[in-house]
Amino acid sequence: MFDKLEDLLIRFEEIMGELGEPTVTNNQERFRALMKEQSDLTPIVEAYKEYKKSRQDIEDSLAMLEGESDEEMREMLKEELNFAKKRVEELETELKILLLPKDPNDDKNVIVEIRAGAGGDEAALFAAEVYRLYVHYAESQRWKVETMNVDEIGIGGMKEVNFMISGQGAYSKLKYESGVHRVQRVPETESGGRIHTSTISVAVMPEVDEDIDIVIEDKDIRIDVMRASGNGGQCVNTTDSAVRLTHYPTGIVVYSQTEKSQLQNKAKAFALLKAKLYDIEQQQRHDAEAELRRSQIGTGDRSEKIRTYNFPQGRVTDHRINLTLYKLDKIMNGDIQEIIDACIAADQAAKLLKMGEN
Repeated sequence: MFDKLEDLLIRFEEIMGELGEPTVTNNQERFRALMKEQSDLTPIVEAYKEYKKSRQDIEDSLAMLEGESDEEMREMLKEELNFAKKRVEELETELKILLLPKDPNDDKNVIVEIRAGAGGDEAALFAAEVYRLYVHYAESQRWKVETMNVDEIGIGGMKEVNFMISGQGAYSKLKYESGVHRVQRVPETESGGRIHTSTISVAVMPEVDEDIDIVIEDKDIRIDVMRASGNGGQCVNTTDSAVRLTHYPTGIVVYSQTEKSQLQNKAKAFALLKAKLYDIEQQQRHDAEAELRRSQIGTGDRSEKIRTYNFPQGRVTDHRINLTLYKLDKIMNGDIQEIIDACIAADQAAKLLKMGEN
C-alpha cells in the first residue's frame, strides 16, 4: 500500500508542476484532465502527508522520552505519543478506504425512476412523497432537479415519475436508494383506520454521457409524437410536443412531455432510454459477478426490499444495514444523509473485508 502511496505522491507533484507551467491552458482537454486527476488525488495525498507526519511525531516523541528525566515533561511527551499513535491507526484505515477502487459512475448525474407498486392509490401517494423527499435532499446538496416525465393521479399521487438530478457526486450518494421502499400507515383513503402496507420501487441510474458507448440502432426504435396531457388540463399543449420511444429489443417504453419543444422532449426521452439500457447492462454484469454484488450495499437487485417507513411508530428502518431511526418526519422532508452515510460506511467495510481476504 505504501509503495502505491509513494507513487501517487510523485504523480501528484508531477501534476502540480505541469499545472504551474504558463502554457498549460493552451490545450484545454489536457488541462481539464490534469485538474480532474489533481482533484482525485488531493484527499489521498493530504491524508498520506499527515500519516507521514504522525509517524515522524511518534519517532520524535520516543527519542525525546529516552533523554528526558523531568516527570512533567515525560507525561506531556507520552500524551503526544499516544495521540500520534491513535492518529496513525485512523489514517491507515482512511488511506485504505481512499485507495479502494472507485465506481466510475460516482461523479455522474443521475436519472431516478419512482414507480408505485402494491397498494393502489396509497402507493401512488407515497411515490409522490418520496419524489418530494429526493427533491428536498437535492436542494440541500445544491443539486439541480429536472422532471422528465410524470404520470399523476387525481388525488396528488404519482403512478410513475422520472427525473434527473444534476450535481457533483450525485450518483455516489443516491445509488444506495435503488430498491423497494415499503410504507406502513393508515391511508387517507381508508375510512376503517387499518394500517396498510404499500410499496414503491426506486431505480437510480447514472446519466449516460459521451464516455459510455450505448448504441441505439434506428431499426430498433419507434418514435411517436403526440400532444402532452395531464390531470385537469394541466400541461396540455396545442402542438404535438410529447415524445414516446419504444425500444423493440428490450420492450422499454419511455415518454417525455415536460418541455414545450418536441426536440427537448426527444432529447430527454433518449437520455432516459440510454440510462435504462446502461442500467440493464450493469445489472447483467452484477449478476455475472454474484459474489461482488453480495459484498456491495445497494447496487444490486432492484427487487430487494431496502427500507420500511412506519408512520404509526415514526420510524424508518434500512434492512440492508439494520439501521432504525425515529425521525420519520425529518426523513420525509429530505433529511436522509445519516442513512446514506451509514450505507457508504457499510459498503466500504464490506469491500475492505473482501480486500483483506484476497
